[in-house]
Amino acid sequence: MLKNSEGIQALSDFLPFIQRFYGSTIVVKYGGSAMKDVYLKSKIIDDILFLSYIGIKVVVVHGGGPIINYWLEQMDIEPKFFNGIRVTDKITMELVEMVLVGKVNKDLVSLFNRSSNLAVGLSGKDANLITASSFFTDQPDNYTGKVEKVNLDIINVLLSNAYIPVIASVASDLNGQSYNINADSVAGAIAESLNADKLILLTDTPGIMSNIDNSTTLMKHLNIEKLESLKDKQIIVGGMIPKVDCCIQALKNNVVSAHIINGNIEHALLLEILTSSGVGSKLVA
Repeated sequence: MLKNSEGIQALSDFLPFIQRFYGSTIVVKYGGSAMKDVYLKSKIIDDILFLSYIGIKVVVVHGGGPIINYWLEQMDIEPKFFNGIRVTDKITMELVEMVLVGKVNKDLVSLFNRSSNLAVGLSGKDANLITASSFFTDQPDNYTGKVEKVNLDIINVLLSNAYIPVIASVASDLNGQSYNINADSVAGAIAESLNADKLILLTDTPGIMSNIDNSTTLMKHLNIEKLESLKDKQIIVGGMIPKVDCCIQALKNNVVSAHIINGNIEHALLLEILTSSGVGSKLVA
């Protein structure tokens, strides 16, 4: 009986947040690192569906770094990174597109649609959702891209009909050249364009920590000034740099808050959105 009482209390605690965020728009970046555990993966999908059922408009943008690395290794290709951004030659670009669009995206959509008919898989190429350009303009054989423009037409159609867009971070330029874009950056650009209430980056770390080897040093609330200071002090480094940069950019462009949370915590999404304490780092302007 106690368990039932606790469940009712939890729902009661959620209610003010459900009322507050009903009708709002949230962009969730689902990182490759948080996709490894099959059980947790199903729980994250359940949480996203729950948010949709209570009237929150959810857009999912996904990466797939570990899965891409696995297939690169099968092809004897060494993954290369610069400041947390994947360096992408022609062969790597072809493999990235096959893995992200052909496998990871469709696997995710299938998982969503086992218990709903709500998920629609897309890449940046669909309906010209994202126009890309080169991230390294001085390297013509590097197909790492950046977001040049977001066309919300297809997303708005899907959200207005209660669908959940699930977007792979591959896009093309005006000439049809494919580019691999950092999924954090894609999520941030889409959140900006939608004037989203929240941008949430699901990763495999608790959030931003003053000591990356000590989870008790998690910083729960930060503003842009503090984030820039942490970058200058090289406390924010490596793969956290593009995450923080996309959050800063989004916060400067009408996104109300950004969150970096550990997707390996069960129900991390619900705890971050529907409780006052949250589980990760909340970033504001």
